[in-house]
Amino acid sequence: MFKTKGIYNYLVSIGNKRFTAILFLLFLLPNCHIFSQEISLKFRTTTDSLIKAAPKVYTDIDSILKPSRYDTILMRYFVNEAVKRNYKDGQSYALNYLGSWHRNKSNYAKAIALHKEALVVARAANNLELKVYSLNMLSVDYSRIDAIKTALDYAQEALSLAETVKNPSYGLRRSINVSLNGIGNIYQSLKQYTVAIDTYKKSLELEKELNNPLGLAINNQNIGECYEALNDIDLALNYYRKSLAFNEEIDSDRGRVICNNSIAKIYIKQNRLNEALRVLGPTLKKAIAIGDKFITTSVYINMGWAYSILGNYDLAEVNLVEGITLAEQHDLQLSQSEGYKFLSELYDKQNKYEASLVAYKKSKALEESINNETNIRYVNDIIFKYDSEKKNNQIEALARENELIQLKLKKKENTLLISALLLALSAIILYILYRQYQLKNDKKLLTLEQSMLRSQMNPHFIFNSLNSIKLYIINNEKKNAVYYLNKFSKLVRKILEASTLKEITLAEELETIELYMNIENIRFSEEIKFNITIEEGLDTQAIKIPSLILQPFLENSIWHGLSSKEGEKLISIAVEKQDDYIIAISITDNGIGRDASEVIKESKVLKRNSIGINITKERLANFSKDYQNTYEIQIIDQFNEDNIAIGTKVILLIPTI
Repeated sequence: MFKTKGIYNYLVSIGNKRFTAILFLLFLLPNCHIFSQEISLKFRTTTDSLIKAAPKVYTDIDSILKPSRYDTILMRYFVNEAVKRNYKDGQSYALNYLGSWHRNKSNYAKAIALHKEALVVARAANNLELKVYSLNMLSVDYSRIDAIKTALDYAQEALSLAETVKNPSYGLRRSINVSLNGIGNIYQSLKQYTVAIDTYKKSLELEKELNNPLGLAINNQNIGECYEALNDIDLALNYYRKSLAFNEEIDSDRGRVICNNSIAKIYIKQNRLNEALRVLGPTLKKAIAIGDKFITTSVYINMGWAYSILGNYDLAEVNLVEGITLAEQHDLQLSQSEGYKFLSELYDKQNKYEASLVAYKKSKALEESINNETNIRYVNDIIFKYDSEKKNNQIEALARENELIQLKLKKKENTLLISALLLALSAIILYILYRQYQLKNDKKLLTLEQSMLRSQMNPHFIFNSLNSIKLYIINNEKKNAVYYLNKFSKLVRKILEASTLKEITLAEELETIELYMNIENIRFSEEIKFNITIEEGLDTQAIKIPSLILQPFLENSIWHGLSSKEGEKLISIAVEKQDDYIIAISITDNGIGRDASEVIKESKVLKRNSIGINITKERLANFSKDYQNTYEIQIIDQFNEDNIAIGTKVILLIPTI
């Protein structure tokens, strides 16, 4: 009884009601109270020893308190003792972990207050490591509530402070990685995914040097999110699985929940809905158990999305509404916007159009609020300011280092100066040459694109096409006139759209040339028979080729092969997969052949030159630079048994890898 009363007095003295509640439970479990007292006494002894030693380095404090740092009761006790004995470094450490605990429970206001208090104490203690750590924690807090500007301010300040130390400690190196990760989060929020990936990968390499599985897990997860946003879902899934492996290594329930939720979302996008729900079910239970409302909200919304696609509208609505309600309670605007978007789609499927419209408007309003133009412009300015200041700091550091070298090596001052001037001059010359090379290539590419557009939209083709349509109008063939006028306008639109793109899908290219042949065939009174055959199993939507490369070859076939031919006129296009790396596109006509065409061409006063083919060759050469293989064009003359020309076959071999 004496021992129990002693514990009770101790609990009352530190003013913790939760401990008091536990005490009454111990009365019901008499065999447990001695064990509980031993644990409390052990931590009191640990606290006393640590405060007496008063280490200032983060890792020294963490090595003692790490097993207890997420126990809010023990950390609050430690804070109280540290305040009594004026141990500010330990006080800041404990306050930061109390803040992290509240953030993981989605109590963001409480988390921010605790981290700000930790920052004030760290500044009072003049502890750089804990100042940087506190700033990073505040950046994470504000990032969670989509306060991008404030999050970036804290991450920038943390990184700037950490980089003032020439040989940073392990704790500072960890903080630098956290800052980089926070800045990556900002770029990701601004949808600058490529820059964000580069920042995360830089942090990832530094975490590998520190052999920190937690940092590796976080950065792999973030990189996966960026690739998912860029719609590269296979690569995203790969990074999510890497992150999950590191979370398994450190046995992090929270990390497992985040990764499994992301993996399930990829499954939904891959239409693997049942697999997604099998992952999301247990993930939801774990998310609720750990109390992170941010993750729980996302899991509910993903489950609702999956059920909606499967057609289970009741379960879809229940989960979406639950996710939205949770997001509203904790001011998670991104989650609210996404939830309302899926709810709008669900109501639309159920023909509840009024409810669908309301949900859609809410989603858009939230999206506009998040992407407020003024806020984003300010953040971009801050990013620019940060980059400029960082470069200025680097220049100043180099200048100071250069002065020290000059003081130590006065005898070599002239040599160093001349070497520096020569190096700078060489760099300037190389840069000028490189820029000239870039400009020359850009000019060449622009010229090619302009020439290509002129060859597609030459005045003769436009005039003749409109003339043919005019003839239908004169002959009162209104249906034909409207039909071909629609075809002509659609062709012109496609040519103009394609001319702005470096490459398009093969499917779009084939649609364009089919329109072109329909227009050209008017002047041949529909004599030309035209067909396209595609090898079975070949996905023309997945194959990329330079825009508008087939038309010059078709034009050549028509005007040099078929225009002078009597009788049946044929043009066929065949698309085949030559191997895993090359697509073969063949254009075959039954014209008079190249030799006969050349004779006719020489006899004409006005000669029609096929400049479009030469332009196409140059464009294919430029296109193939991005691939492991190169392009090839084969022109084959076809003859019958009597060695009489019966047409021409053009084969384009286009790389795909």
